[in-house]
Amino acid sequence: MCEKPKYYITTAIAYTSGKPHIGNTYEIVLADAIARYKRSQGYDVFFQTGTDEHGQKIEMKAEEANVTPKEFVDDVSAEIKRIWDLMDTSYDKFIRTTDKDHEKQVQKIFRKLYEQGDIYKGHYEGMYCTPCESFFTESQLADGKCPDCGREVQPAKEEAYFFKMSKYADKLIEHIHTHPEFIQPVSRKNEMMNNFLLPGLQDLCVSRTSFKWGIPVDFDAKHVVYVWLDALTNYITGIGYECDGESTEQFQKLWPADLHLIGKDIIRFHTIYWPIFLMALGLPLPKQVFGHPWLLQGDGKMSKSKGNVLYADELVDFFGVDAVRYFVLHEMPFENDGIISWELMVERMNSDLANTLGNLVNRTVSMTNKYFNGTVQDKGVSEEVDVDLKHVAEDAPKLVAAKMDELRVADAITEIFNLFKRCNKYIDETMPWVLAKDEAKKERLETVLWNLIQSISEGAKLLEPYMPSTSKKILEQLGNGKVTQKPEILFQRLDIEEVLKKVEELHPPVEEKEEKAIDIEAKPEITFEQFGAMQFQVGEIIACEAVKKSKKLLCSQVKIGSQVKQIVSGIKAYYTPEEMVGKKVMVLVNLKPAKLAGVLSEGMLLCAEDENGNLALMTPEKEMPAGAEIS
Repeated sequence: MCEKPKYYITTAIAYTSGKPHIGNTYEIVLADAIARYKRSQGYDVFFQTGTDEHGQKIEMKAEEANVTPKEFVDDVSAEIKRIWDLMDTSYDKFIRTTDKDHEKQVQKIFRKLYEQGDIYKGHYEGMYCTPCESFFTESQLADGKCPDCGREVQPAKEEAYFFKMSKYADKLIEHIHTHPEFIQPVSRKNEMMNNFLLPGLQDLCVSRTSFKWGIPVDFDAKHVVYVWLDALTNYITGIGYECDGESTEQFQKLWPADLHLIGKDIIRFHTIYWPIFLMALGLPLPKQVFGHPWLLQGDGKMSKSKGNVLYADELVDFFGVDAVRYFVLHEMPFENDGIISWELMVERMNSDLANTLGNLVNRTVSMTNKYFNGTVQDKGVSEEVDVDLKHVAEDAPKLVAAKMDELRVADAITEIFNLFKRCNKYIDETMPWVLAKDEAKKERLETVLWNLIQSISEGAKLLEPYMPSTSKKILEQLGNGKVTQKPEILFQRLDIEEVLKKVEELHPPVEEKEEKAIDIEAKPEITFEQFGAMQFQVGEIIACEAVKKSKKLLCSQVKIGSQVKQIVSGIKAYYTPEEMVGKKVMVLVNLKPAKLAGVLSEGMLLCAEDENGNLALMTPEKEMPAGAEIS
């Protein structure tokens, strides 16, 4: 007997800074759907997920909670695992970066890369602010003092180990060119090539001394391994990689990974840093990295500070596990961000799940019981109307397979529901209740119900990777021509007003304070010609990262028409790099380029500022293309 082909799939490991919201949870459900589908196709699947548990942010949160960092991550990791289990995900391994075997291998990997010359000790140098634990260049200082806190600074250096990224850059570029499937979707590949690889890579800091909650560098105790060399290596340590050369049979079987499934905000780390680390270790690269889009609440990314966070367990209480799985999988486009809201969830619950699917199964079971005491056979009394239904049922597996081969999961689900919709149409076309009135049409009626049961069963089998519990319930009700005595209600219709009322009781609206008008000192008048000399356009932020040695600056790659401009902005206190990506912003395009903290800036993002100095990016009120002129 032939051995099953292997399929190794991973998610990004979840950061243990807090409870994951539904946008974070989407990724594990998406990976589970792919893993379940591959198993149904005969693959020997290994599905790994887990938690990323080190770093300064964790250290600070633990201190705020008055617990040790390990106690803090133990609690959060357990909560993440609970959510993953709640969502009926079939992972094979849940790795934690505090696992002793992982920590041991990370130390060995760090030492190996150091000894072979890929990692070297260097330092940050500049004016050091002790309270802020930050270095600044002379040009970054404000009146000779720390630009963040205003305190005195002293000349200082901080040791750090760096990885020689440029050593492997050409090899990685060649790999990407010769393996077009490596980075998906293609838009992510173009972004990585044009914005990072082709302009040239800087060496990467891979150790820190400013905090202690990390894996110690075993030959230099004051350093801890910095995040990405620790977190990324979980994909190999979790399956038995041994840096000394005695890796397990499992590692030999599973590596390279067939798919790293990650959010689009960390695509750079997985398609540049991770492949280069693997090249340095002499290991093959993963076959594919897929950067999925985000699930957004309303008109923006979920944020606790915005008060628009939805959690999986809360949604499950309202809708059930499979309904939530259906929603997050079906509503996410292949490349663009998806939207989630209570209203949309209720709409899908009522139209797709309760009506199209639930009512279809209910009617079929009920009619089979009413007219044939629950048992039917194919009597072969066929008519032309049956042909199309059978074609749709026969084609559905091939159509689903074609979509899944491209990781177009939402489209695969649509193909399955097209079959269910065709079954509903078939009922309308054949009108079993009319056939039942004519004894001479009894065998035709039995054939119709048989065709329905077979077609719905085919759809239910295809539905298993996406809605496993629902798939099982449908197949149990339909049997193989012998249905259950009483149909089980799969999905209850919901009243949107009642749902929103319950939501408001759970999350009372925050009382809005009366907005205070702000007067600022007027600047000298300008002429229309002076204004006309300034060029304003809509830009789309396609990548963003923090500027080293600065607590204020973010460096954004902004698409404006057919070109990309690099713009440095002092908004790090108000936006994370992840929040910036995907935003449409207003840009002063023809500002003379200047260097900020040693980084070239080719324009200016427009912001509003309140009386307390809080900033907010100016964005178009309606959807506008990148490059649209602002006048």
